[in-house]
Amino acid sequence: MIDFIQTRTVIRALTLSSLLLGTAYLAAPAQAKTNFDGNWSVVIVTERGTCDRSYRYPVRITDGAVGYAGQASFNVSGKVAPNGKVNVTVSRGEQRANGSGQLTANGGGGSWTGGDCSGTWQAERRS
Repeated sequence: MIDFIQTRTVIRALTLSSLLLGTAYLAAPAQAKTNFDGNWSVVIVTERGTCDRSYRYPVRITDGAVGYAGQASFNVSGKVAPNGKVNVTVSRGEQRANGSGQLTANGGGGSWTGGDCSGTWQAERRS
């Protein structure tokens, strides 16, 4: 009988400690999924077409997801892979532009196309 009671007590203690450790793990702050998370400044330059010559946008990367960090009536969405490869779409209504390229620790660049326009982009880490 003593062995049964002691065994139940040990099982309860192990179960309780497992639950507490699991809860502590869930309460821990989330770690960034990529080394590229943070605020970036992106300059988009038109090299072909009738679009404005250049734009500068604040962009935020969170857990590898790209989004616009300012206030405007357009959407920026995309993903950064762990190796820095990036694909982004900028859209407003029926207008759409797609960009791709490569990020490094503090910068990056690539190309974009949209409608009859195309060009390059350069990114710089802000934080």
